[in-house]
Amino acid sequence: MNSESHEQKQRKIIHVDMDCYYAAIEVRDDPSLRGHPVAVGGHPSRRGVIATCNYEARSYGIHSAMPSAHAKRLCPSLIIVGGNFDKYRHDSKIIRSVFAKYTDLIEPLSLDEAFLDVTNCEHYKGSATYIAQAIRHEIYEELKLTASAGIAPNKFLAKIASDWNKPNGQFVITPDEVDDFVKKLEVNKIPGVGKKTTQKLNNLGIYTCADIREFDLLTLTRKFASYGDRLHKLAHGIDNRDVIVSYPRKSLSVENTYEQDLYKLEDCLEEMPKLLETLKRRIAKSKVDSPINKLYAKLKFSDFTATTVERTSFGINDDLFYELMEEGFYRREKAVRLLGLGVRFQVSESTNFVQLPLEYQDQELDLD
Repeated sequence: MNSESHEQKQRKIIHVDMDCYYAAIEVRDDPSLRGHPVAVGGHPSRRGVIATCNYEARSYGIHSAMPSAHAKRLCPSLIIVGGNFDKYRHDSKIIRSVFAKYTDLIEPLSLDEAFLDVTNCEHYKGSATYIAQAIRHEIYEELKLTASAGIAPNKFLAKIASDWNKPNGQFVITPDEVDDFVKKLEVNKIPGVGKKTTQKLNNLGIYTCADIREFDLLTLTRKFASYGDRLHKLAHGIDNRDVIVSYPRKSLSVENTYEQDLYKLEDCLEEMPKLLETLKRRIAKSKVDSPINKLYAKLKFSDFTATTVERTSFGINDDLFYELMEEGFYRREKAVRLLGLGVRFQVSESTNFVQLPLEYQDQELDLD
């Protein structure tokens, strides 16, 4: 028996990402949609947003979180279907059961995306490439949905690799290929590097990970604080994060986008009882053991700017929520299009956790 410990082995990480998951389910269940640009989201006349869309729709520049009305302007023939999260969760459980045939080290990122550590998997003689192929095949056989996968020695590279041959493909980065692959990688491909950080890096003459390597760690931390150290490690292909099977919930929130702007504070406060009722119901349903240590209110205004106000509170306090909402409103004194309420839970500083994505927070997307 091989006595080599898990830590001593070269890790084998798979990142599985379903292709256009919500939209793919809708097209599968309604064949008349096949070949047409399709999105899942809210109705344009009700200020809905796009949750996801298929590749036909993406060719028009449509993407998730885009207002549905804008998406329809980009593609007048776009078919927008309301979301059915019970159906999406049902299929997600089946996908998860396929993963479990190969490893119990599964870190779900959302209903349609997960990291798998198959380092100790004995299927297919331990070949992560063949394991990923088998998983994708089984998902298609079970659900008639396609998935893409990335295979690499760590989570950072596996996530990047899963996007390399989309849709319905996979890409492998072997340990021997890591250095050459990372050096050529553009900085905007690094997970977590958005438009602003990309621009800031470009302004420094940094366009690839090879460019990051030219900067010493001290300079990077001076420019980007603690994230500079993270960039330095990723630019060298270093990511020692484990695949986390379970972790405590960090926060839970509810929010609603309104068909008509709320112009006065009184209008916002009138919506509070419904939001509070929903929040309390979801907290009870979540059965979180960790105590609440903060409350917060979120407002998004008609010009799409947003503000969040939070205060320390050891439990639900309706009066404090009203105060937070009032303070948030007077920060802008503009018409409001979205209101949200949330709680943050006390988590031990020594706990290694990742915040659960929306689908795993019992928080539904606004698709009305």
